Amino acid sequence: MTSVQQTVTPRRRSARPAKRISRVVIQLFLLVIGLVWLTPAAGLFVSSLRTEEANANSGWWTALTAPGRLSLDNYAALLKDSGIVQAFWNTVLISVPTTIAVVVIAALAGYAFAWMDFPGRDWIFLVVVAMLVVPVQIGLLPVAKLFGALGLFGSIPGVILFHTAYGLPFAIFLLRNYFAEIPKEMLEAARMDGGGEWRIFSQLILPLGRPAIASLAIFQFLWVWNDMLVALLFADNESQPLTVALQSQMRQFGSNIGVLAPGAFLSLIVPLIVFFAFQRHFVQGIMAGSVK
Repeated sequence: MTSVQQTVTPRRRSARPAKRISRVVIQLFLLVIGLVWLTPAAGLFVSSLRTEEANANSGWWTALTAPGRLSLDNYAALLKDSGIVQAFWNTVLISVPTTIAVVVIAALAGYAFAWMDFPGRDWIFLVVVAMLVVPVQIGLLPVAKLFGALGLFGSIPGVILFHTAYGLPFAIFLLRNYFAEIPKEMLEAARMDGGGEWRIFSQLILPLGRPAIASLAIFQFLWVWNDMLVALLFADNESQPLTVALQSQMRQFGSNIGVLAPGAFLSLIVPLIVFFAFQRHFVQGIMAGSVK
């Protein structure tokens, strides 16, 4: 017995350094991947702090040797542009209500499909899942005609309604799968204690489904914030978001990097902040709701 323990102990000791080395290699690899992924954002930020002449004559990385030449003049000029500022607030007014609407409706529908019995439940859910394969481009023209008849075309409510409608199939699918994994015994115990459906949903389902709900909110917010196709068609000059406003600046002034670089970074920084602040919930919710 003693000889066996003496044999196993050196093996364990030799395995520990190997695990540490492999862990260090993985961490270094992930660090390199992260730096590569952040390089375009860093380059855009540095370019936004340089003059247009400097950007035209040299690459952004040359500014790292003389950081004293960087300034916030481009941002000061950008904030004086009423069109860009209005487009930024339009983006907020589109992204936030859309995210809230999709999360609330999908949470209610996901709970109903997972734990409530009603006629045609499985068939209706099958239709919702089938809508996941419908490309957004197919609905642009007919929805545009419908919005024109309803007076919603070229307005912020129209853009919000379109994003909400096309965001719901995936949102319902994600939350339904996540809610269905909650142990049935917990819901039965809550019903035996006299809890109604609304109380079970608000006090049991929502707290337990927080990772999936948080990941859905992040996913939906990033999708709507970065969208240009839908807004380009359904928004007019008064309701256009920041992506469309920057595209318009590019078309009008060519390569006006003094306007485009700070505007693009302003459009980029908000999704980056949201993603890095809630990335743990994002990954956890997507992995948990992807399969049952």
